[in-house]
Amino acid sequence: MPIYEYRCQECRAVESIFVRSISSHVAPSCSACGKDVMERRMSTFAMGKTTAGVHEANPMGGSSRDYYSEPRNIGRHVEESFAKHGVDMPDSVRQSIDSARSGETPKGLDL
Repeated sequence: MPIYEYRCQECRAVESIFVRSISSHVAPSCSACGKDVMERRMSTFAMGKTTAGVHEANPMGGSSRDYYSEPRNIGRHVEESFAKHGVDMPDSVRQSIDSARSGETPKGLDL
């Protein structure tokens, strides 16, 4: 559901118009002067990222120093390795990863 920006060619006012779908026909008119001589403007946009998308773009952290400070990344490589090889992850490994993600030191690991 996009929001398009238009500028009135009469009074130069800018309008933002919400459209239900990209294929919807839009006939904008200016709320300031009432004219319908509107020109569509190029405007900024945001593109959301999923956690998976962020990891795919930078799977091993690359130059991102924040990669390992993000709790969801703890054990990610281990999980992917088990999945890649079609092997079930042992419960003890799952528990260690879950503990680390929740901020607890996994049992048997001295820091």
